[in-house]
Amino acid sequence: MQKDTIAAIATAVGVGGIGIVRISGREALSIGDVIFQPRRGGKISEQPSYSARYGTVIDQKSGRVIDEAIALVMRSPASYTREDVLELQCHGGPVALSAVLKEVLAHGARLALPGEFTQRAFLNGRLDLAQAEAVCDIIKASTEANLQLAQEQLKGRLSSKIQSLRQEMLTLEAQIEVAIDFPEDDIPEVNYKDLSLRLGKWETALTDLIAEGEAGRIWREGLATVIVGKPNVGKSSLLNALVGRKRALVTDIPGTTRDVIEEVVNLSGLPLRLLDTAGIREASDMVERLGVEAAKEELAAAQLVLLMVDAETGWEEEDEIIYSLCQGKKMLILLNKIDVGSRLTAKEIKQHCPQEEIVLLSVKEGLGLKELEDAIIRLAVGSESKLEHVSVTNFRHVEALKAAKAAIKDAADALSSGLGYDIISTGVRSARFELGKITGETVDQELVDRIFQDFCIGK
Repeated sequence: MQKDTIAAIATAVGVGGIGIVRISGREALSIGDVIFQPRRGGKISEQPSYSARYGTVIDQKSGRVIDEAIALVMRSPASYTREDVLELQCHGGPVALSAVLKEVLAHGARLALPGEFTQRAFLNGRLDLAQAEAVCDIIKASTEANLQLAQEQLKGRLSSKIQSLRQEMLTLEAQIEVAIDFPEDDIPEVNYKDLSLRLGKWETALTDLIAEGEAGRIWREGLATVIVGKPNVGKSSLLNALVGRKRALVTDIPGTTRDVIEEVVNLSGLPLRLLDTAGIREASDMVERLGVEAAKEELAAAQLVLLMVDAETGWEEEDEIIYSLCQGKKMLILLNKIDVGSRLTAKEIKQHCPQEEIVLLSVKEGLGLKELEDAIIRLAVGSESKLEHVSVTNFRHVEALKAAKAAIKDAADALSSGLGYDIISTGVRSARFELGKITGETVDQELVDRIFQDFCIGK
């Protein structure tokens, strides 16, 4: 299939000023010769690389003009796919673009599969697999932090670390093989101390990368965050304040929120999937009772809990019950209504929640919201500055790193148990194989196809 010439609309669905039909493959320029008529004559196949020509796309059956366009030529290997590429920049209407694409397909190209242009860039050696996945992440980035992480991965930050580790492991494997196959030759011995140091170094490096991955996934995918508390404590007001608009109904009547309300909030680049829940209490109303049950379900699945308590009413039995439901979760205690409350202080909360960080708030007056944002980022990922050092964001990569670490640990255990060098070499080889899955050297075609299915058509 890689020998086929492929084509697709490369711009987003909908109406726009410009729309692009992308064509890649050995027949791309010859198809351009047939369907594209330059205003000043000549052929697309004679057009220099990285040049543009104005003209029209012609329906070859009727002879009518389909659309005006600019033809951009990028010749192999200096193109995105490392194949000959022709891009037709047309007007951005879906009807015109579809007509241009139909004409391209009628003259020898086939419709590209999702992500097939980037897949060809990977198969032709322009990108490794981690970099190819970064292309998809750039397209889907929902915050500047998402974009920054994806750009660094596309530059090869992670790939270079993985390649360095794999090369070191390969060198050790070669030394062990030589020592096993030619024991009588005068070859420097691979000694216990040297092996132990290398294996320890790799295990530490993999541990650090896995830790990066946990923080990186939060920056990339966001954090499921649930606001909980007793009724009328200010949960909906907090949601509205963080979202920046009136998303939830706010009244003085306890039990107003009956269902889970969800919004995505951008906190200094961290996507926060924020859920406002019904106040947790013993409810007699059937609808409110269903809301309380939904709140408990969301609480059980939450990655971060914002437990709001009321400075005006003090710490009550309901607060204690809700706090007990939050055990085992990352949690912040939010002491709200500090502008009017005096019955509860942070010092008194510490008597009930000695391990938890407390943020003082008056959502109504807008007090403490910046401190809350900072506390959320600190609890979620350590600190905002750590973003600069994150190179792992993908769940697939984290799983490969964990498998590689387990293999290195097996090799270290074999060394300490006095087992043969061949057993140690097998563990190192397994780790190198797992790392190769990240960059694509040791990945099977089925997985490659599955990865690129997540891409949009035209990329």
